[in-house]
Amino acid sequence: SALMLEPRNSQLRVDYIQVLRKRQKFADALREAKKLFQDEPEIAQHESLYAITTMQIGDYEAALALLDNILKKIPGEPGSLTTKGHALKTMGETARAIESYKLATKSVMGQGEAWHSLANLKTVKFAEQDVDEMIKSLEGDQLQLKDRIYLQFSLGKAFEDKQDFDRSFQYYEEANRGKKMQSRYKSEQITQEFRDEQELFTSTFINNHDGVGHTATDPIFIVGLPRSGSTLLEQILSSHSLVDGTLELPNVLSLVHKLRRGSRLSGPNNYPQVLADLSPEQYHEFGEAYIADTQIHRRGAPYFIDKMPNNFRHIGLIKLILPNAKIIDARRHPMACCFSGYKQFFAEGQDFTYDLTDIGNYYRDYVELMDFWHDSFKRQILDVQYEDVVDDLERQVRRILEYCGLPFESACLDFHETKRLVRTPSSEQVRQPIYRSGVDQWRNYEHHLEPLKKALGAVLDRYPITGE
Repeated sequence: SALMLEPRNSQLRVDYIQVLRKRQKFADALREAKKLFQDEPEIAQHESLYAITTMQIGDYEAALALLDNILKKIPGEPGSLTTKGHALKTMGETARAIESYKLATKSVMGQGEAWHSLANLKTVKFAEQDVDEMIKSLEGDQLQLKDRIYLQFSLGKAFEDKQDFDRSFQYYEEANRGKKMQSRYKSEQITQEFRDEQELFTSTFINNHDGVGHTATDPIFIVGLPRSGSTLLEQILSSHSLVDGTLELPNVLSLVHKLRRGSRLSGPNNYPQVLADLSPEQYHEFGEAYIADTQIHRRGAPYFIDKMPNNFRHIGLIKLILPNAKIIDARRHPMACCFSGYKQFFAEGQDFTYDLTDIGNYYRDYVELMDFWHDSFKRQILDVQYEDVVDDLERQVRRILEYCGLPFESACLDFHETKRLVRTPSSEQVRQPIYRSGVDQWRNYEHHLEPLKKALGAVLDRYPITGE
């Protein structure tokens, strides 16, 4: 509406594009970003926004050309160098990504995102000079909080590689404390929401809604907690000729957000109770819209993967709108999974990971909810234990393919050789053969993790956890 009044207002146009991106209207966002850039090609911010929007639909070659053009005009511009590194990393061009990130760290003292991007590759080890530069950047009060947190997570990784685990934990703890200060996360609210799901999805409710939704068989949802091995499962499955790997698609979470508030911008939470008031036609429309809106991320295979971990919270909704979708729950040892999440700086959406007690409570609630989903949708969800995949890859691959109704292909065993875009922090790890080194990494920090153990409670005693 504002743009109708001021169609040439550049800042309004930028804001509109950002809203379209948040709403997953990527085709519309790309069209608007391209038009803005063509109207004002001399403004580097507009070209950068066009590049980032191009990346979101998977056209990384075009994005790189735009970023290189910016860097010709503004050599050493750290934001463009970091974004270029992200594009190269996603494409599997690790050496060039490292070069771009390192150039960004030299452009501005304390360029936190560039340092953290190097750490986030997981395969890069920092030199002593790098560590000294990061520590020096933390001195004083000139850094923005976000850059400070980036550097603290990076130093946690640097000292972990040095096997100085106490100092490493100190930096991880400081980084998480800074993130938690910015968060309004309340563990008890999540616990209550999970209980509300269980109260709604009675056997009567499920039986009364049998046959609703869109009948598409295309989606394969990989759910679970972050750092549970879900990217490994995605890489294995997307190595199959009949399956497209996409990314952590936000479409289900966007639908949930819409259902929470209805037509209001604020007010009481309607979800999940609102699901009882929807018609069969509405469930079908939601499923149909999901298939249509995710088409932009696909490459023509009959099946595709949605790897948004938090979708485990909404399996009931998924079964209502897409009853024939496959659902794979990626499981990992609770201590390993939770501590790996604690070490990770997530861009958004994982606020429970910034406190050991919060993340332990969340994992415990996750297990309780998954037990409920397994009981409610018997034999419709497949648990895959990360450690089982590491110990017996072929057996687990065959088990996964059988569940998905896919013929065996040896490419799934050679997943690390598959050339595809991988857009998660585990991108470099899944481009390597299976290795065991990360399975028990958390034990190096065990004496710091008592709050996590206490929060997990009885969940630790029933590992490996199965819901089948």
